[in-house]
Amino acid sequence: MAERSPWSNLGHFIHRHRRLEAFLDRILRPVERITKGPFFGCQMCGQCVLHSTGMVCPMNCPKDLRNGPCGGVGQDGACEVIPDMGCVWVGAYQRSQRLPWPEEIHDLRPPINWSLQGSSSWINALTGLDQVVGGCNGQPNSALSVVDNSTLEVLNDSAAEVLNDQEQ
Repeated sequence: MAERSPWSNLGHFIHRHRRLEAFLDRILRPVERITKGPFFGCQMCGQCVLHSTGMVCPMNCPKDLRNGPCGGVGQDGACEVIPDMGCVWVGAYQRSQRLPWPEEIHDLRPPINWSLQGSSSWINALTGLDQVVGGCNGQPNSALSVVDNSTLEVLNDSAAEVLNDQEQ
């Protein structure tokens, strides 16, 4: 049997002791809300993916999309549901390219587990609750693995056209 890391051991211990888990959640939840809310627009989904979305909370998308834009993004990058708002995913992509791990924007994220809404994602990550997924097991981990090279070329050409139009 593989040896667990100290963090994994701690998370397992906390998860086995429900009262401790609830106590830590009550303490950390307000700290998380105060720190992540103003800086990243965190919506406290309980399954934080800020690290892979350019430090932009995807739960600000009016359609609650966690894996990229809906396809209704305007030429100017505006949201189709709230035209006065920029598309969350345009911002996420732009900011992700400035991070040391820009490729993580292509990671596929499982559907949101709404039962974790409002809980501390820090505790959920430590205990592994944020990793529980439904029918996504065995699926690709990256959007790039399901898109062929010709599609990528078309997407890159389209993106270049949009950027050229915006510069003019």
